[in-house]
Amino acid sequence: MRIVIAEDNALLREGLVLLLTGDGHEVAAVAEDGPGVLPALLEHRPDAAVLDVRLPPGFRDEGLRAAIAARKEIPGLPVLVLSQYVEETYAAELLAGGAGGIGYLLKDRVGRVEEFLDALQRVAAGGTALDPEVVAQLMTARHDPLSALTPREREVLGLMAQGLDNATIATTLVITERSVSKHIGAVFAKLGLPPSDSGHRRVLAVLAYLNS
Repeated sequence: MRIVIAEDNALLREGLVLLLTGDGHEVAAVAEDGPGVLPALLEHRPDAAVLDVRLPPGFRDEGLRAAIAARKEIPGLPVLVLSQYVEETYAAELLAGGAGGIGYLLKDRVGRVEEFLDALQRVAAGGTALDPEVVAQLMTARHDPLSALTPREREVLGLMAQGLDNATIATTLVITERSVSKHIGAVFAKLGLPPSDSGHRRVLAVLAYLNS
């Protein structure tokens, strides 16, 4: 796939280029600051964008703002955002649009090559990939409404919010897929969310709830 990268740290930027090209992808453009992101995305219209949240000149939310602006110009543009820390406000704002093709990972996740590449593929396919730490903070922010869930249901909810399918959740928790389906049904019932046949819509519903 064709990818645009926005990262001001030269070492990480070059590492991303090598990692992605080594995996058979094309890096269409590289931006080093906030003002350069949106023009690069609009010019190249990549299959996916990998953007740092904080970029020069302000080192605040330049990457995130560029991602939001680009998705308005190119609806559905897959964006995988990288951040040094869990920034709950930024994560909530990025996810607030209720559309797929969004990922939010901590930068140390890039060092786990297979996890990073899997997350990028999932986002490029229109899915969702959230760092477990981001999910944990969003769930903590909604502690009271989630108090009705059993510990196992909370585990299942956390894995759902990361974008994992039933089979992967079953493998992770060492239970059957049938048990996963039952837990998911209980989660949706307790949270008052409508059931869905689409795993993608299911994840978005969970994220919408966690960010409401």
